[in-house]
Amino acid sequence: MLYLNIKDLHKRKFKIAQIAKELKISRPTVYKYLEMTFEEAKAYTEQPIGKKKKLDSYKDWILAWLEEYPHLSAAQIHDWLLERYPDLAVGGSTVRSYVREVREVYQIEKKQLVRQYEAVPEQPMGKQLQVDWGETKQKTTDRKEIKLYFIAFVLAHSRQKYMEWQSRPFTTRDAIRCHENAFQFYGGCTEEIVYDQDHLITVSENAGQLLLTAEFQSYVNERKFTVHLCRRADPESKGMIENVVKYIKGNFADSRVFSDIEDWNQRAVQWLKRTGNYQVHQTTKKRPAEVFLVEKQHLKPVSSLLSFESTNNQSISRSVSKDNTIRYKSNRYSVPLGTYQTNADNHVLIEVIGKKPSTLIIRKEAESEIIAEHCISLEKGKLIQNRNHTRDRSKGIEEFKQRLISFFENQTQAATYFDEISKRYPRYRRDQFAIIHQVIQQYPTVIENVLAKCMREKLFSANDFRDIAQHIHRLPHDQVKEIKPSNAYPAKHCYIKTSTRSLNAYTSILGGRS
Repeated sequence: MLYLNIKDLHKRKFKIAQIAKELKISRPTVYKYLEMTFEEAKAYTEQPIGKKKKLDSYKDWILAWLEEYPHLSAAQIHDWLLERYPDLAVGGSTVRSYVREVREVYQIEKKQLVRQYEAVPEQPMGKQLQVDWGETKQKTTDRKEIKLYFIAFVLAHSRQKYMEWQSRPFTTRDAIRCHENAFQFYGGCTEEIVYDQDHLITVSENAGQLLLTAEFQSYVNERKFTVHLCRRADPESKGMIENVVKYIKGNFADSRVFSDIEDWNQRAVQWLKRTGNYQVHQTTKKRPAEVFLVEKQHLKPVSSLLSFESTNNQSISRSVSKDNTIRYKSNRYSVPLGTYQTNADNHVLIEVIGKKPSTLIIRKEAESEIIAEHCISLEKGKLIQNRNHTRDRSKGIEEFKQRLISFFENQTQAATYFDEISKRYPRYRRDQFAIIHQVIQQYPTVIENVLAKCMREKLFSANDFRDIAQHIHRLPHDQVKEIKPSNAYPAKHCYIKTSTRSLNAYTSILGGRS
């Protein structure tokens, strides 16, 4: 078909560049097919593409997939090949190049799967509030760059907007405080509030079943509004607030110089009054502030502000990992062992004090006792660990060794024995001692004899200690009693006399000459 299309366009006086653009192929390909006869073109397409290539053996699969699913990307083709042929070693760029050539030769245009949208009906007054978070980078008055974070609200009916900024990432408590401020700004609360699946408010969402964070769930229970979470990677389902976030970034924050957070928030309120809520909305063709005067009457009244921390408080929430560390600015900082607890609230509050060098303070609760304190590292990817936060492994092993020695009557000899094991197996001392501990528990009556024999035979190994204990345990009881630690241990057949022969007897047996 490609050959016929090229010939047809060429007969119609299309230029080479026009043919290439029309058929979405390269100009060298056009020249190549114009020089071929129909039989040559047919034979060429039935052969592997161009010169021998690594993926020629898989051409039939690739072609079949593209014909059935024209929208497939080269990355998906690559994954399917690896799924069918796990030992295939081929790079992503090779697959992309090959798929592009297959599409070109067989005229398989990549079709984009276009999602069909329908207009969202206007929400009734007081029905819905949409919330989202954003961040920007701003130039400061001293010509440095700082990252700022904001939360934005918009009423779905009137499009009345509200926002708050801070110079650190939001915590759940920050989000709750901003909700309270927004309700005071609006003069009430809506029936439902729409969110992304953000980690500040939700743990998981499974087919409509929501699991909110404990702190936010308590807040929802108190304020009694319905939470609506959008599907993941589906910003279009809350397009109003998405547009508000873009509007704030592109109109208010763009090229604005930052001095301090109080001044920034004050200017944000002024912008809302002057522009954000005053300018005519492009969809409703009305001023949000004017429509809001009517919608305000349909909002649910809320009580006075709840008691939450100030925006300027520098306490930031962090989760404690199971290795008893927290993350701060691309580094890990240790907390005391045992801070992390399974099935418990593993959040701590961190606070930065001082400047260059700054100190990181870690507490379980605000104003509670400091559990860890570190100098903040200017590097990245480092583990900053306090020695007091690590397990004293040597102390634990030493206590274990002393406990084992106490089981023996001759503790001096036992101490010498365990010291020698420690020297020979420094990395496996605990494993060696654990084996001996099992032997002591299993064969307590013979350990003195075992220790004596191991010392005498220089068998400094827990496995030897165990084997000898098992052997002595199998001996008749009267033989074990006769064994004294200071005497040599008699072998089972030590009294058997063996006969001796001359060397000639052995050479004759082996076929030699006498």
